[in-house]
Parts: sequence; C-alpha cells; structure tokens
Amino acid sequence: MENSKASDQKDSRFPYRKATPFHYHKLDAESPRSSNNEIGFSPGSDRRFAFSRQTLFHQSSVASGDSVTPMLSRTSSSIDIPLNKRGWSEETFLWGEEEGSDEKPSIFTHLLSGFRILRSGNRPMRRLLLLIFLNVAYSTVELCLGLLLGRVGLVSDAINLTFGCGLLTFSLFAMAASRKKPDRIYTYGYKRLEVLSAFTNALFLLFMSFSLAVEALHAFIQDESEHKHYLIVSAVTNLLVNLIGVWFFRNYARINLVYRKAEDMNYHSVCLHVLADSIRSAGLILASWLLSLGVKNAEVLCLGLVSVTVYILVMPLFRTTGGILLQMSPPSIPSSALSKSMRQVMSREDVSEVSQARLWELVPGHVIGSLSLQVKKGIDDDRPVLQYVHGLYHDLGVQDLTVQTDYA
Repeated sequence: MENSKASDQKDSRFPYRKATPFHYHKLDAESPRSSNNEIGFSPGSDRRFAFSRQTLFHQSSVASGDSVTPMLSRTSSSIDIPLNKRGWSEETFLWGEEEGSDEKPSIFTHLLSGFRILRSGNRPMRRLLLLIFLNVAYSTVELCLGLLLGRVGLVSDAINLTFGCGLLTFSLFAMAASRKKPDRIYTYGYKRLEVLSAFTNALFLLFMSFSLAVEALHAFIQDESEHKHYLIVSAVTNLLVNLIGVWFFRNYARINLVYRKAEDMNYHSVCLHVLADSIRSAGLILASWLLSLGVKNAEVLCLGLVSVTVYILVMPLFRTTGGILLQMSPPSIPSSALSKSMRQVMSREDVSEVSQARLWELVPGHVIGSLSLQVKKGIDDDRPVLQYVHGLYHDLGVQDLTVQTDYA
C-alpha cells in the first residue's frame, strides 16, 4: 500500500472545526477488499473513536501529474486502540465481522443461533428449560381435564399458566441470545435483551397483582367465596411445581438484590415469577382451609394479601429495569459527583464551555456517557484536556465516554 496525506483544507460547512490530516491507505488491485470508498486501518494507525471528537470526513483533491485523486481527512483521535491479541486483519471490522457479509440476520437465524447456544448453556439455563417443560406438561394436563370435566376454573388457570410459560421461554431465549457477540447491526451486543426480559416479567407480575386485587374486590362485593375442591387440587400441584423453580433460583429470592450484571436481573425476574405463582397457590390453599373452618371473607383476605405481597416483591425490579430502558442517570454515580466533575472541567484554562453531558447504563455495571467541550481558540493540541476528562469520568465509574471538542 502507498501512503499519501490529505490536504489540510477546512470544510466550509464546519468553519469552527480543525481538520487534521491522516494517512490514507490506497488499496492495491490484488487486495481482496474491492469495494469503493473504504478506509484501510493498519495496526499502527488504529484509533479509538470514544473519548475523542466526532469523526468528520471531507474530500480534497491532490494533483498527481495529470490525475486528481480524492483523499480523506478527519479530526484526530487522542487515544490509540491497543493491538488486538486475536490478530484481526485489515479486512475485518472493529466488531470482528467480514466486510463482505452484508446479509442481515433473520429471525430464524437468531432462533437457530439461540438454540445452539442453549445446547452448551450454563446451569441456570438448563434448570429454566426443565422448569418450562414441567409447567408445559402440567398446564396441558390441566387444560385437558378442564375441557373434559367442563370446569371453567381449570381452563382459566391452564391458560394463565401457559402465558407464564411463554414469558419464561422468552427469558430463556434472552439468556441464550445475550451471549452473542456484537455485530454490525447491534454494535452494543445483545445484553440488553436480559434487561428487557426482566422488565417484561415484572410487568406481567404487576398485572397479576392488579388482577388478584380486582378478584378479591369482586368476591367481597358479590360474596362469591366458596369451597372449590378441584381448584385446591390444582393449586397444590402448581405449588409443588413452582417450589422446584424457587429451589433452582433460590440465590435470587431477595427483594433489593444488587444487580452486578444483566444476568442477575433476568435470573431475579424468573425467581420472582415462580415465587409469585407459589404465593398465589399458597393463598388459594389457605383460603380454602379457612373457608372450611367457617371463616367469612377468607378468600378476600388471602387474595388481598397475595396481591400486596407480589406488588412489594416486584416493584423494585420494575423500577430498576424501567430506568435502564429509559436511559436514566446511573444510580451508582451521585449527582453531586457529576456536578463536581463538570466544575472541574470548566475550571481548566483551555475549556470555555461544557454542554450535553449525558450518562446512562447500557446494562447494570456498564455506564456510557457523552460530553461536548468548547475549546478556546489558539489551542493546537487538545489531547491534554481529553485525557483529563477521560481520567476524571473513569474514576466515577464510566466505562465508555465519547468527548466531542469544538473550537470557540
């Protein structure tokens, strides 16, 4: 390859930016990369786009004899990328995929890849798969008995359990798919699928809590509490199946669990799902026993207690997952620390303004941020301020920070 430099001309559309030339690698005719308008990155010229100014490309012309060759230039980056230990080639993107593979993955491809990962999954995935099989078998038997005996309660309970199995299956799929590496479509990876799965489970459990409260209120108004033996048998069997799931995920059976990874959220949501079903079944059994003793409004009391208990268990998970999906400011970083960092950056002599400071969590334990700086005129090298900001926010716990510098 031949190295040539871009002309040091400024783009008229961005008069306030300073364009710094860099080496452009011309592709040989024998190179396997035959696509037009591609940029070659050699191991010595790799640059990190995070913690730097936003990239700005423009074309310039350099006369070489009678021919005019279009060149590229961009704003320089302040931090080099370390060499890849796995030996990525120039024909590979930063996320490790070949440039020629432009085919977008389909839903069938994701499912097939998920089931491949599931075959070599960890213990929680295998336990969850076993729990899903048990629930599907039980709900199928309950549905058949309800249809044969004409019991609407059994059919309704079987449909509710089937819907719960669907949510558990989505949790299992999220566990498998989140292990995939980032690609050119999902450049951040698939870890947030576990957060979405936990949020979906929490939303379903909140709806179940609300429905139990409505059922208790309806039983209180209509006074329809009665002893239904077939539902008690169903509740006992369902309780035994769910207790197996509680035992599988017993390490996550806490309300205010500290989430260190996205997997913790998903496992906690599965544990709360089977735990809430167990509490509901235990409440029905308790209501039946109290009714047999002649206690009035026992069903209203038990269903109300179950509804409140499920709400208390699920609400912390719902708030945490919802905050991550809405890109709320990370709770692990105090607002006072953020304000202090802003003041420290503003106190530098080479910085005139700080704006658009944003921080959010991609998944628990992975904080991402972006920042825009106005550098004073006459500053030729902005690397000191970039390194200062990088170190300052790294101490706060920010893993990925993108800093854009403009010139006032």
